[in-house]
Amino acid sequence: MNNEAIAKLLDSMDKEVEGIKQEALKMVWYMRGGLGYGEAMNLGNAERKIISDIVKENMEATKRSGLPFF
Repeated sequence: MNNEAIAKLLDSMDKEVEGIKQEALKMVWYMRGGLGYGEAMNLGNAERKIISDIVKENMEATKRSGLPFF
């Protein structure tokens, strides 16, 4: 593997890490203390996706109902 390929791989991994951090922090915020950052970071990819889907479903239900979310 040459230096350019390694640099691209590292850049891709950095972006993936940032995405995971952002997703974890969103979950923590939506859970309002029910899930800590450390716990969110220890979740597997499948678990993070399930929680994210639940959050999206609840956001959509809240919008449809007209009830305040915050």
